[in-house]
Amino acid sequence: MAGNIATSLLATLVRVTNGIHSTPAAVKPKKILQLYDIENCPYCRLVREALTELDLDVEIYPCPKAGERFRPELVERGGKAQRPYLVDANTGVEMYESLDIVAYLFETYGQRELPLKWKAGKLQTLGSMLASAPRATHGMQARTGTEPEYLLELYSFESSPFARLVRELLCEMEIPYILRSCGRTRLQEWILPPMREKLNITPDSELDNRRLLQDMEGKVSIPYLYDPNTEQGLFESTDILDYLRSTYGN
Repeated sequence: MAGNIATSLLATLVRVTNGIHSTPAAVKPKKILQLYDIENCPYCRLVREALTELDLDVEIYPCPKAGERFRPELVERGGKAQRPYLVDANTGVEMYESLDIVAYLFETYGQRELPLKWKAGKLQTLGSMLASAPRATHGMQARTGTEPEYLLELYSFESSPFARLVRELLCEMEIPYILRSCGRTRLQEWILPPMREKLNITPDSELDNRRLLQDMEGKVSIPYLYDPNTEQGLFESTDILDYLRSTYGN
């Protein structure tokens, strides 16, 4: 497990501050966005980073290699098995191409100029490819689990090395879920949760999902998985991984 976390930390370091800090979108979609995705795909990562940065939630439909649950649906909708593929029921827009999706999200929901780093799209793509390398065998190949009746909810921000482990397994098991964006907006949120608890620090977050998690569980720690099928909520990536395997593994 230590080696697994180490390579996930390396992937995070490669992307520096991408997919961590949030400046919430000016407008939030009334109907949740949908994303056909494969976790370790460098192009999908770019879209998820933008979702974190805009504080937008999304339904994730995992499409790992050899997957049979959502890949046929993706081909039927868009004509090919290419990821990422965004579906926005609010505007009727459905689209491929990661950088086009990022620009669309900033224009439609951010309602602000595309940040300079995203204008250097090829550089961001290269950086994301480098971040995929340490996790090359993770979150890519299907080992399908049982599909839950109701969507799981994962509180996460894209560059969290611990949340990444959970997203990888969800992708491999082809389990759809709601990704609840929980980026950081306050300096205190960069302090590790055990240290915040020891120092009795409760950040006054600007983000709805962080405030909701604080109200529900009395603390904010990423990742957090809520399963409405069993009414269980879990922190700690190792506990979540064990839970997913025992509850939905075949």
